Amino acid sequence: MIGPIVIAVVVLLVVWVFFYFVPVGLWISAIAAGVPVGPMTFIGMRLRKVNPHRVVGPMIAAWKAGLKLSVSDLEAHYLAGGNVERVVRALISADKAGIPLDFKRAAAIDLAGRDVYDAVAMSVNPRVIETPKIGAVAKDGIQLFAIAKVTVRANLERLVGGATEETVIARVGEGIVSAIGSADSHKEVLENPDAISKRVLEKGLDAGTAFEILSIDIADVDVGKNIGAQLQADQAEADLKVARAKAEERRAMAIAREQEMKALVWERRAAVIEAEAEIPKAIADAFRKGQLGIMDYYRLKNIQADTRMRESIAGEEIPPEAKAGGEGEALT
Repeated sequence: MIGPIVIAVVVLLVVWVFFYFVPVGLWISAIAAGVPVGPMTFIGMRLRKVNPHRVVGPMIAAWKAGLKLSVSDLEAHYLAGGNVERVVRALISADKAGIPLDFKRAAAIDLAGRDVYDAVAMSVNPRVIETPKIGAVAKDGIQLFAIAKVTVRANLERLVGGATEETVIARVGEGIVSAIGSADSHKEVLENPDAISKRVLEKGLDAGTAFEILSIDIADVDVGKNIGAQLQADQAEADLKVARAKAEERRAMAIAREQEMKALVWERRAAVIEAEAEIPKAIADAFRKGQLGIMDYYRLKNIQADTRMRESIAGEEIPPEAKAGGEGEALT
């Protein structure tokens, strides 16, 4: 009795293990699609902690589409952290659209962080990128604002390591600024905006990017400020301020020289007054010594009176010290 029971338990255990490791429904679907996947393949996936539905499911879709992908390549891509489903969908779309794309390149694009299915879709249906409003100044000083629509197509060969859409927008903006800046007049740009597109396309702005620029269309051009006139006005205002500062400096220097000359004049007058203050003392001393007579003194007084009269007629300011009759005080 023990023997048959053990055999039954072992059989049940083997069956449970088989159904645990082998998804029967997925295996039947693979057999129906002609995909060469056996039970040991599923057991190996389970042991390697690979979800069979994430690998075998996309593989069935690829084989039904005519792409003979190997389960080992898909499993390796899954273990590397890639999205097997999107890679297979991208390969199917590229094959239907006639775009050359193999599994290794698609897997590399996916592992690089790019959406390979979106890249293939962009190769089939080009995308239109609209730039922000870009301002530039023509040679006549008039500011212009332009908006461009750039039609790009994904370049699968340069998708790994190629620059993104931001680089394309930046280069197109740089080309628009250069094209407007080289125009002699803003009227030329307004009359012929497609000339900007031609000049920008000639520069090969898509070099080193993950895209191929198909066309650049100027959607709108607006006229801004007269930057040239504004710069001239600012320069004139700056020159005026400089001239005013220099004039104020010259005026301050002139005032300083005038004050210096006045101080020098008053210094000399003070010296003269100081010297004149000694005259009465000298006259009194001459009287005491008998060197000066009374008639000589009166003649001196008359000369001084004539001098003050001439100075008053000439309008010269007579210091108070000179007007004082200090001689009499000295004589006394």
